[in-house]
Amino acid sequence: MSNRHGVILYGPPASGKDTITAALTSLDERFQQFARLKIGAGRSGGYRMGTAEQLELLEAAGDVVYANSRYGSTYVIDRPGLDVAFASGVPVVHLGQVDGVRALLEGYPANWTTVLLWCSRSITEARSQGRGDADTPARLAAWDATEQDLAAHAEFAWDLTLTTQARPPVESAYRIVQLLDQSTEAATA
Repeated sequence: MSNRHGVILYGPPASGKDTITAALTSLDERFQQFARLKIGAGRSGGYRMGTAEQLELLEAAGDVVYANSRYGSTYVIDRPGLDVAFASGVPVVHLGQVDGVRALLEGYPANWTTVLLWCSRSITEARSQGRGDADTPARLAAWDATEQDLAAHAEFAWDLTLTTQARPPVESAYRIVQLLDQSTEAATA
């Protein structure tokens, strides 16, 4: 197994992926959100904006680990992007599909810590409206899809499950760091 360590945060929209990543980074600067390649319009913060041509080149080279479409855009986890992220620290990858988690676990060798973040649909709605999302109905549809995705993959074993409406982000971040530290110690023993 690789000596590289990364974190996968899976959860519905507004479950706290950005907030917990910020808390992780404030605890230890090695943690950095992996900027997925985004092909499409809309929000650009936290993404590497790309073109359809770039995506075609990555696909032709076999460098797309996972891609999905949502909110009218395509979001890509690419091998070259992951290489850069691991070279600078511990990437934190945000996902909303179990198939994406599996693709990353199987398609990019590293010691991945998988974390399921959860919040209720009403919390997703309140958080989305509170941050001024113009597409709250689409985010609620994505919450519904995430709930269905979890039910369809009930056998998937998460390393850690956190209910984000029940604890402050820094507490969640501490729990992730502890788990990652335990994983690192086990890998070197």
